[in-house]
Amino acid sequence: MEETDRRIVQLLSADCRTSLADLALQIDLSTSALHQRIKRLEQRGVITGYRAEINYREAGLPITAFISLTPIDPAAPDDVPEKLVAIQEIEGCWSVAGSEAYILKVRVAEPIDLEALLARIRALANVSTETTIVLSTPFENRPAAIAGE
Repeated sequence: MEETDRRIVQLLSADCRTSLADLALQIDLSTSALHQRIKRLEQRGVITGYRAEINYREAGLPITAFISLTPIDPAAPDDVPEKLVAIQEIEGCWSVAGSEAYILKVRVAEPIDLEALLARIRALANVSTETTIVLSTPFENRPAAIAGE
């Protein structure tokens, strides 16, 4: 990825609501040239979407937890993500190396909701779980440092 595109990605990841005119000034491009580059980055799959930052406590979901999943039957098909994709409380799912197979990030309103969610996950995916509840989040979703070639 060339330096101008890298800079566009960095600026958009820091604040995707910045106007094209402001971005163009920061990058020293015309607005139309910037727009063309952004469209190409989207078409190439470098930029995959734009999101709002949410205060989950204010939105009624103050409890964040990470759930490690270990298959009960290691010989069973690895279809855990397909079994869990419809559960709205699951914000992220990562396949990982180590003793567990997947780690989920979930958000719920109450401890009892987390308990019910764990039961659903175990039943649907035939896994054992280990849960870590987040106490505070000093930072999250920071823009990645896009390395040069």
